[in-house]
Amino acid sequence: MGSYDLTRLRLPVLSGPALRAFARLATSRVTGEPIIKQLLAAAGVPKLQGAQLDVPPTFMPLVRPREGERDMHEGASDASPASSVSDVLSARDFVRAYTEGRASPQEVAESLLQAIAADASASPPLRVMLAHDPQDLRAQARDAAARYRNGGARGPLDGVPVVIKDELHVAGYPTSVGTAFLGREPASQDATVVARLREAGALLVGKANMYEIGVSPESHNMHHGTVRNPYNRARQAGGSSSGPAAAVAAGLCPLAIGADGGGSIRVPAAMCGVVGLKATYGRFSEHGAAPLCWSLAHVGPIGATVQDVALAYRIAAGPDELDPTTLAQPPVALGHHADGDLRGVRLGVFRPWFEHAETEIVTRCDELVAGFEASGATVQVIEIPGLDLMRIAHGITILSEIAAAMQPHAGSFRSHAPAVQVNLALGRSFGARDYIRAQQVRTLAMRTFAAIFEQVDAVITPTTAVTAPVIRRGATPTGWSDMGSVTEIMRFVVPANLAGLPAISFPAGYTEAGLPIGMQAMARHWNEALLLRIACAAEQQVERRVPGDYQRLIQPSAALAAAGNIQLQSAALGAD
Repeated sequence: MGSYDLTRLRLPVLSGPALRAFARLATSRVTGEPIIKQLLAAAGVPKLQGAQLDVPPTFMPLVRPREGERDMHEGASDASPASSVSDVLSARDFVRAYTEGRASPQEVAESLLQAIAADASASPPLRVMLAHDPQDLRAQARDAAARYRNGGARGPLDGVPVVIKDELHVAGYPTSVGTAFLGREPASQDATVVARLREAGALLVGKANMYEIGVSPESHNMHHGTVRNPYNRARQAGGSSSGPAAAVAAGLCPLAIGADGGGSIRVPAAMCGVVGLKATYGRFSEHGAAPLCWSLAHVGPIGATVQDVALAYRIAAGPDELDPTTLAQPPVALGHHADGDLRGVRLGVFRPWFEHAETEIVTRCDELVAGFEASGATVQVIEIPGLDLMRIAHGITILSEIAAAMQPHAGSFRSHAPAVQVNLALGRSFGARDYIRAQQVRTLAMRTFAAIFEQVDAVITPTTAVTAPVIRRGATPTGWSDMGSVTEIMRFVVPANLAGLPAISFPAGYTEAGLPIGMQAMARHWNEALLLRIACAAEQQVERRVPGDYQRLIQPSAALAAAGNIQLQSAALGAD
């Protein structure tokens, strides 16, 4: 199809002293302007600057539901689905172990603390946690254990470990957003999403590591260490919600909360072999989240299973008076989506886009498409024009907004990692006309997908065009800059952020080397229940594997193990 226009970008790859020198030159008043101009040209920005756009800008992708509208796929049920995965520990496994007396929240807390301590001394460590308070965790666990003893458990998250990306406030913890200078004082209140999880009885383990200020889908952090992939510690975990995804994949918790401005939930979920949901813009409250990219930001769950993500969605999403963008949404409902039946669901595939990924990724995702058809779905070939302009518009928007958000901290600019400095310099270089043009493209993107969702119910793609990249040897002290690789990682994820669409990443299989592969589904606004339905169908078809050093904080009962219909395998992988 002639409308496909995404290409592989050729941009410099730098690390170590060369990267530090390049960052100095790119941010210098003397040499910075021509270097930045050259980078923008290589990234295709002049294409947008010269485009003829006859539409008004859309500054926030907030779509109000039509009067009386409810999710056409939600059905009537609001129950949490049962997991079909037999050996990956879900929130339900923890709660059942507590109610059956096979474990207690206090025992889980101690096992978790031991696992975190053991990993800190590993060579190399995963670097999942940025901060945790053992005494606070023990106090939460004592309270949860008392509730179970007294018959007053709060529900399906009571006593379940949950980690929070260091982009959201958790009372008693500083919020550094992955930097070396923010978060000098601990937060006095929880972010709304965190508060809802705490009220549900979740054991809030602490703050998870992330890429600095969320400005890349990679997992390096110069200040707090590189988050490594539990399936292969020589590889990245994806980002920027690196710590949350790696924590779930490693078995430290069945549920984590991340944030997604450009794939930052879905990318690490895919690379770590777990499930990640970026809901509709305005579905989850942003109150208490760091203000980094206002028109693109989405708080959301990363879970071991679809059940875990659905559970967090039901508990933590919904209107919040402290975030006006959440107030117009339709009811949060799960519906009948856990039986694997996709009859009546129309899935759209834009073949040139779908196939623009590593061969093994395309193969696994094609196999899953065939499985969806066997489950009753119909697959239609579609066309999505303007993807390259969407990529450029997203880049201008997110870098401009992050640069504006960090402007009050300009005095600490040199405290950022060199690659972050370069990204901020790019963001600072955009003018008002660039930003307006990007928002005009957002209008076109929203219209394009609105038309597509008249033809199909969901668009399916791989989540990333590449599997988890190798961590560059010798590059970890200061990090690296590989903007060409970043565009490969983000190839499929940015339209959902730009247009405010809900999107989910779920496991699609593994490479021959055992690296996880993710598939993405996108739907029209407020149609999260359909995405969960598709992900459940995939979960019943895809063999799941756990890393070789998976932390089994509880042992599943024999009945639960026998009930699972998916055989999991241990994937003990060494370095490349």
